[in-house]
Amino acid sequence: MSYNHELSEWPKFEWEDSEVASDLAEVRHRQGRLLGRMESLGFQLREESVLRTLTEEVVKSSEIEGEILDSDQVRSSIAQRLGMDVAGMVPADRNVDGVVEMMLDATQKYAEPLTDERLFDWHAALFPTGRSGMRKITVGNWRDDKDGPMQVVSGPMGRETVHYEAPTAPLLPKEMDAFLEWFEGEKNVDSVLAAGIAHLWFVTIHPFDDGNGRIARAISDLALSRSENSSQRFYSMSSTIREDRNRYYEVLERTQKGGLDITKWLRWFLGCLNRAFDQADTTLSTVLSKADFWNVHRETELNKRQRMMINRLLDGFFGKLTSSKWALMTKTSQDTASRDIDDLVEKRILLRGPAGGRSTSYDLVLPRRKESGI
Repeated sequence: MSYNHELSEWPKFEWEDSEVASDLAEVRHRQGRLLGRMESLGFQLREESVLRTLTEEVVKSSEIEGEILDSDQVRSSIAQRLGMDVAGMVPADRNVDGVVEMMLDATQKYAEPLTDERLFDWHAALFPTGRSGMRKITVGNWRDDKDGPMQVVSGPMGRETVHYEAPTAPLLPKEMDAFLEWFEGEKNVDSVLAAGIAHLWFVTIHPFDDGNGRIARAISDLALSRSENSSQRFYSMSSTIREDRNRYYEVLERTQKGGLDITKWLRWFLGCLNRAFDQADTTLSTVLSKADFWNVHRETELNKRQRMMINRLLDGFFGKLTSSKWALMTKTSQDTASRDIDDLVEKRILLRGPAGGRSTSYDLVLPRRKESGI
């Protein structure tokens, strides 16, 4: 089996402009429209949107690799580093802080050059203990292949399927020099397409022992920030990649085995961007709904527990709210929880469901939003 990086013309990628042009035009149109909508919002609403988007990006990028991060920890870590004053801050684990540091460095410092040292810093932040799980890895440097070639495999041990084999370790300095020179140089290609090319190129080189996928997605985010000339992120590519993870790996593998024509990869990448814009619309609706709620209830007397739980509901509470869940989440007695809830029902903030007894659940009553033309 031969791979694209083994071809003599590597890395001279090609694509059919006629097939990519309409997808790119739609993405560019929606990208500009989204940024325009966000600019029309006030500072606090934009800040809330950015916090939600970055939290989603960090959590979903790790999920793609099978690592589940606590979203509350991620949110708190991002807010702390961006100087945001948000409720419900919790301490973050070291590995969470590391992923957040990498993502914020990529998006907030998008104009700074991408170098091998910067990539080494990102890699060290991802693996602060020098280990991937229980396995000791080379951190802050290119892999050395001392345990064999870098391969992407699946299946049980002894019957693995090899999906891809990366360039050998001795080739990495030259390969990465070429990639970084291209990334920072003048390019006769649209900057959104450059984000897709950079993602593919980096993950094909696969220069680290682990973390290549997460770093490739961070590079894409850096490139997309450059395409918008903005550090504010309002859409999450990793979220849509996570939803389409099987297709992501399928298209990637076919491209790495299919020569240097990357038309299908670029069309898939642009399709992911379009779906990310759809999710951004949902995020914006949620942020606006939350702002409307607190505007309506700005003078309503509420205790700290009630405000915390209302915010959880506004942020997308999972499942049905019951008095038992309220007591558990606020660390209070069942009687206190019932009093808090009954007070909110009386103030028409919560609506009691039809089921009675312990099965009684409650829904948040949202104010109707007037059309604003945003």
